[in-house]
Amino acid sequence: MSTVDLSDTAQAVSVATRRPRTWAYCGAVAGLAGIVGIQASGLIDAAYAENVAGDAVAIANRLADQRAAIVVMHVSLTLACLLMLVFAAGLARRLADRLPEGTLLPVVAGAGLFLTGTACLLGTGFTTELVFGLGHLDEVVPEFAVVGAHWMGTIPWLWAGVGVSGLAVAAALLRHGAGPRWIGWVSLVLGGLTALFGVSPLQYLAGFTGPMWVLVAAAGFAFGDRIRA
Repeated sequence: MSTVDLSDTAQAVSVATRRPRTWAYCGAVAGLAGIVGIQASGLIDAAYAENVAGDAVAIANRLADQRAAIVVMHVSLTLACLLMLVFAAGLARRLADRLPEGTLLPVVAGAGLFLTGTACLLGTGFTTELVFGLGHLDEVVPEFAVVGAHWMGTIPWLWAGVGVSGLAVAAALLRHGAGPRWIGWVSLVLGGLTALFGVSPLQYLAGFTGPMWVLVAAAGFAFGDRIRA
Protein backbone atom coordinates (compact mmCIF):
# COMPACT_ATOMS: atom_id res chain seq x y z
CA MET A 1 0.00 0.00 0.00
CA SER A 2 2.85 2.38 0.85
CA THR A 3 4.54 1.68 -2.50
CA VAL A 4 1.31 2.44 -4.37
CA ASP A 5 0.81 5.70 -2.46
CA LEU A 6 4.34 6.88 -3.23
CA SER A 7 3.87 5.99 -6.87
CA ASP A 8 0.60 7.89 -7.06
CA THR A 9 2.19 10.95 -5.42
CA ALA A 10 5.15 10.89 -7.79
CA GLN A 11 2.80 10.59 -10.76
CA ALA A 12 0.72 13.55 -9.55
CA VAL A 13 3.82 15.71 -9.14
CA SER A 14 5.04 14.65 -12.58
CA VAL A 15 1.73 15.66 -14.16
CA ALA A 16 1.83 19.00 -12.32
CA THR A 17 5.36 19.63 -13.51
CA ARG A 18 4.29 19.43 -17.15
CA ARG A 19 1.49 21.98 -16.78
CA PRO A 20 1.99 25.55 -18.04
CA ARG A 21 1.96 28.53 -15.70
CA THR A 22 -0.33 30.68 -17.81
CA TRP A 23 -2.81 30.92 -14.95
CA ALA A 24 -0.12 32.40 -12.67
CA TYR A 25 0.94 34.94 -15.28
CA CYS A 26 -2.70 35.94 -15.64
CA GLY A 27 -2.88 36.38 -11.89
CA ALA A 28 0.16 38.64 -11.84
CA VAL A 29 -1.35 40.86 -14.53
CA ALA A 30 -4.67 40.82 -12.67
CA GLY A 31 -2.97 42.01 -9.50
CA LEU A 32 -1.17 44.79 -11.34
CA ALA A 33 -4.37 45.81 -13.11
CA GLY A 34 -6.16 45.80 -9.77
CA ILE A 35 -3.58 48.17 -8.30
CA VAL A 36 -3.95 50.52 -11.28
CA GLY A 37 -7.73 50.37 -11.03
CA ILE A 38 -7.75 51.17 -7.32
CA GLN A 39 -5.40 54.11 -7.85
CA ALA A 40 -7.62 55.40 -10.66
CA SER A 41 -10.67 55.06 -8.44
CA GLY A 42 -8.88 57.08 -5.79
CA LEU A 43 -8.48 59.91 -8.28
CA ILE A 44 -12.24 60.07 -8.82
CA ASP A 45 -12.95 62.35 -5.87
CA ALA A 46 -15.87 64.37 -7.23
CA ALA A 47 -18.24 63.19 -4.51
CA TYR A 48 -15.76 63.81 -1.71
CA ALA A 49 -14.13 67.16 -2.49
CA GLU A 50 -14.95 69.73 0.19
CA ASN A 51 -15.71 72.55 -2.22
CA VAL A 52 -18.50 70.61 -3.99
CA ALA A 53 -19.84 68.32 -1.27
CA GLY A 54 -23.64 68.34 -1.18
CA ASP A 55 -24.00 70.14 -4.51
CA ALA A 56 -25.16 67.64 -7.14
CA VAL A 57 -24.57 69.97 -10.09
CA ALA A 58 -21.06 70.85 -8.92
CA ILE A 59 -20.26 67.17 -8.36
CA ALA A 60 -21.46 66.31 -11.87
CA ASN A 61 -19.28 69.06 -13.36
CA ARG A 62 -16.23 67.90 -11.40
CA LEU A 63 -16.87 64.30 -12.38
CA ALA A 64 -16.97 65.32 -16.03
CA ASP A 65 -13.37 66.51 -15.67
CA GLN A 66 -12.35 63.09 -14.31
CA ARG A 67 -13.50 60.97 -17.24
CA ALA A 68 -9.94 59.90 -18.07
CA ALA A 69 -9.61 58.34 -14.61
CA ILE A 70 -12.99 56.66 -15.08
CA VAL A 71 -11.82 55.07 -18.34
CA VAL A 72 -8.59 53.86 -16.73
CA MET A 73 -10.53 52.41 -13.82
CA HIS A 74 -12.98 50.69 -16.13
CA VAL A 75 -10.36 49.07 -18.36
CA SER A 76 -8.03 48.00 -15.56
CA LEU A 77 -10.65 46.60 -13.21
CA THR A 78 -12.49 44.77 -15.97
CA LEU A 79 -9.18 43.25 -17.05
CA ALA A 80 -8.44 42.31 -13.43
CA CYS A 81 -11.85 40.66 -13.16
CA LEU A 82 -11.44 38.54 -16.28
CA LEU A 83 -7.88 37.47 -15.49
CA MET A 84 -8.76 36.65 -11.90
CA LEU A 85 -11.13 34.00 -13.24
CA VAL A 86 -8.19 32.25 -14.90
CA PHE A 87 -6.03 32.72 -11.82
CA ALA A 88 -8.76 31.33 -9.58
CA ALA A 89 -9.14 28.19 -11.68
CA GLY A 90 -5.40 27.62 -11.96
CA LEU A 91 -4.76 28.26 -8.27
CA ALA A 92 -7.49 25.82 -7.27
CA ARG A 93 -6.00 23.15 -9.52
CA ARG A 94 -2.46 23.88 -8.32
CA LEU A 95 -3.46 23.45 -4.67
CA ALA A 96 -5.58 20.36 -5.37
CA ASP A 97 -2.55 18.69 -6.97
CA ARG A 98 -0.59 18.87 -3.73
CA LEU A 99 -3.25 18.71 -1.01
CA PRO A 100 -5.07 15.71 0.49
CA GLU A 101 -8.15 14.66 -1.43
CA GLY A 102 -11.36 16.17 -0.13
CA THR A 103 -9.89 19.34 1.37
CA LEU A 104 -11.86 22.54 0.87
CA LEU A 105 -8.83 24.82 0.57
CA PRO A 106 -8.60 24.82 -3.26
CA VAL A 107 -12.29 25.64 -3.60
CA VAL A 108 -12.13 28.39 -0.97
CA ALA A 109 -9.03 29.92 -2.59
CA GLY A 110 -10.71 30.01 -5.99
CA ALA A 111 -14.06 31.22 -4.65
CA GLY A 112 -12.53 34.21 -2.88
CA LEU A 113 -10.92 35.36 -6.13
CA PHE A 114 -14.17 34.83 -8.01
CA LEU A 115 -16.05 36.90 -5.42
CA THR A 116 -13.55 39.74 -5.70
CA GLY A 117 -13.61 39.60 -9.48
CA THR A 118 -17.38 39.99 -9.31
CA ALA A 119 -16.99 43.10 -7.13
CA CYS A 120 -14.53 44.56 -9.65
CA LEU A 121 -16.95 43.94 -12.50
CA LEU A 122 -19.87 45.47 -10.61
CA GLY A 123 -17.66 48.41 -9.67
CA THR A 124 -17.38 49.31 -13.35
CA GLY A 125 -21.12 48.97 -13.93
CA PHE A 126 -21.83 52.70 -14.35
CA THR A 127 -18.60 53.72 -16.03
CA THR A 128 -19.65 53.48 -19.68
CA GLU A 129 -22.84 55.45 -19.12
CA LEU A 130 -20.97 58.08 -17.13
CA VAL A 131 -18.06 58.47 -19.54
CA PHE A 132 -20.34 59.14 -22.50
CA GLY A 133 -23.09 60.87 -20.56
CA LEU A 134 -20.81 63.35 -18.82
CA GLY A 135 -19.77 64.59 -22.24
CA HIS A 136 -23.28 66.04 -22.48
CA LEU A 137 -23.97 67.35 -18.99
CA ASP A 138 -27.29 68.85 -20.00
CA GLU A 139 -28.54 65.29 -20.60
CA VAL A 140 -27.36 63.87 -17.27
CA VAL A 141 -29.41 64.04 -14.09
CA PRO A 142 -26.92 65.46 -11.54
CA GLU A 143 -28.11 63.11 -8.82
CA PHE A 144 -27.19 60.12 -10.99
CA ALA A 145 -23.67 61.48 -11.36
CA VAL A 146 -23.49 61.69 -7.56
CA VAL A 147 -24.58 58.05 -7.20
CA GLY A 148 -22.08 57.01 -9.86
CA ALA A 149 -19.26 58.90 -8.16
CA HIS A 150 -19.97 57.19 -4.84
CA TRP A 151 -20.35 53.82 -6.55
CA MET A 152 -16.94 54.07 -8.20
CA GLY A 153 -15.41 55.15 -4.91
CA THR A 154 -16.72 52.18 -2.94
CA ILE A 155 -17.65 48.98 -4.80
CA PRO A 156 -14.26 48.47 -6.56
CA TRP A 157 -12.59 48.52 -3.13
CA LEU A 158 -14.40 45.41 -1.87
CA TRP A 159 -11.49 42.95 -1.95
CA ALA A 160 -12.35 40.98 1.21
CA GLY A 161 -12.84 37.80 -0.82
CA VAL A 162 -9.18 37.87 -1.81
CA GLY A 163 -8.33 37.95 1.88
CA VAL A 164 -10.04 34.58 2.31
CA SER A 165 -8.14 33.27 -0.72
CA GLY A 166 -4.88 34.42 0.83
CA LEU A 167 -5.63 32.67 4.10
CA ALA A 168 -6.56 29.48 2.25
CA VAL A 169 -3.26 29.58 0.36
CA ALA A 170 -1.40 30.24 3.62
CA ALA A 171 -2.99 27.17 5.20
CA ALA A 172 -2.19 25.04 2.17
CA LEU A 173 1.45 26.08 1.99
CA LEU A 174 2.36 26.47 5.66
CA ARG A 175 0.34 23.63 7.15
CA HIS A 176 0.38 21.11 4.31
CA GLY A 177 3.60 22.05 2.50
CA ALA A 178 1.79 22.44 -0.81
CA GLY A 179 4.21 25.05 -2.14
CA PRO A 180 6.90 27.62 -1.28
CA ARG A 181 6.64 28.68 2.35
CA TRP A 182 7.49 32.29 1.58
CA ILE A 183 4.33 32.54 -0.51
CA GLY A 184 2.50 31.09 2.46
CA TRP A 185 3.85 33.74 4.83
CA VAL A 186 3.06 36.55 2.38
CA SER A 187 -0.43 35.10 2.01
CA LEU A 188 -0.88 34.93 5.75
CA VAL A 189 0.09 38.57 6.24
CA LEU A 190 -1.57 40.19 3.23
CA GLY A 191 -4.50 37.79 3.19
CA GLY A 192 -5.07 38.24 6.91
CA LEU A 193 -4.93 42.03 6.67
CA THR A 194 -7.27 42.05 3.67
CA ALA A 195 -9.82 39.83 5.40
CA LEU A 196 -9.54 41.84 8.62
CA PHE A 197 -10.06 45.11 6.80
CA GLY A 198 -12.99 43.59 4.93
CA VAL A 199 -14.96 42.72 8.06
CA SER A 200 -14.17 46.02 9.77
CA PRO A 201 -15.69 49.48 9.24
CA LEU A 202 -12.46 50.22 7.35
CA GLN A 203 -13.42 47.70 4.67
CA TYR A 204 -12.22 49.82 1.77
CA LEU A 205 -8.62 49.51 2.95
CA ALA A 206 -8.83 45.95 1.59
CA GLY A 207 -8.53 47.59 -1.82
CA PHE A 208 -4.90 48.41 -1.04
CA THR A 209 -3.74 45.04 0.30
CA GLY A 210 -5.89 42.73 -1.84
CA PRO A 211 -4.39 43.52 -5.25
CA MET A 212 -0.92 43.39 -3.71
CA TRP A 213 -1.53 39.82 -2.56
CA VAL A 214 -2.80 38.77 -5.98
CA LEU A 215 0.26 40.26 -7.67
CA VAL A 216 2.85 38.85 -5.26
CA ALA A 217 1.28 35.42 -4.87
CA ALA A 218 0.73 34.99 -8.61
CA ALA A 219 4.26 36.14 -9.41
CA GLY A 220 5.53 33.73 -6.78
CA PHE A 221 3.75 30.80 -8.37
CA ALA A 222 4.84 31.93 -11.83
CA PHE A 223 8.54 32.41 -11.12
CA GLY A 224 9.34 30.98 -7.70
CA ASP A 225 7.46 27.69 -7.66
CA ARG A 226 9.41 24.56 -8.53
CA ILE A 227 6.21 22.68 -9.26
CA ARG A 228 4.66 23.83 -12.51
CA ALA A 229 0.88 23.62 -12.24
